[in-house]
Amino acid sequence: MTTTSVAHPIPTQDLSAIVGHRFIYTYANSWQYEMYVKNATTIDYRIHTGMVGGRWVKDQEVDLVALDDDVFKISWNEPTGTSVVVNVLPGKRRLHGTIFFPKWVEDAGSKTVVFQNDHLDEMRTFRDAGPTYPIYVVPEFAYITLFEFVGADDESVISVGPSELPEGFADRTN
Repeated sequence: MTTTSVAHPIPTQDLSAIVGHRFIYTYANSWQYEMYVKNATTIDYRIHTGMVGGRWVKDQEVDLVALDDDVFKISWNEPTGTSVVVNVLPGKRRLHGTIFFPKWVEDAGSKTVVFQNDHLDEMRTFRDAGPTYPIYVVPEFAYITLFEFVGADDESVISVGPSELPEGFADRTN
C-alpha cells in the first residue's frame, strides 16, 4: 500500500484479494452468513442461520474499499432500512460486522426471510411503515470458515436460497 497523508488519505485500492471470492463465516453469536463479492460494487449473500436465517439477496450495491493490505470494508443499506458494515481480513480468517436493524426488523424479522429481489416494493413498504427507531445494533466478530475464489460476475455462485442447498453446504471449510 502507498503511504497516506492528509493530502492523499486514500490507500491504493487493490481489491483483487476479495473481488470474485465467496466466503462463509460464523459470528460469535452463532449466526452464519455467506457473501460473494461479485465485483467492486456488488455482492450477493445468503443468511444460513440467525435472526433472519433463510434470507438471500442478489445484486446488493455496496461500497467496497481496501483499508490496508488484506483489510477490506464492505458497507451497504438495504431496502428494509437495515444498514451493514463488514470488515474482512481474509488472511487472518477474521471478520467484524455491525448490523443496524430498524425496530421493525427486530420485531418482525421473519418478514424479510425471502429472496429479497422478488420483494423489493414490499420491503420498502415495511421500511416506510416502521417503526425505524430505536435501531437494534448487532456488532460481532466472526470466523471465516471458507474462503474461495470463484470468479467475478458469476450469477451461479449464489443462485438459490439457503434451504435449496445440499446438506452440509455451509459447513464446508478450507
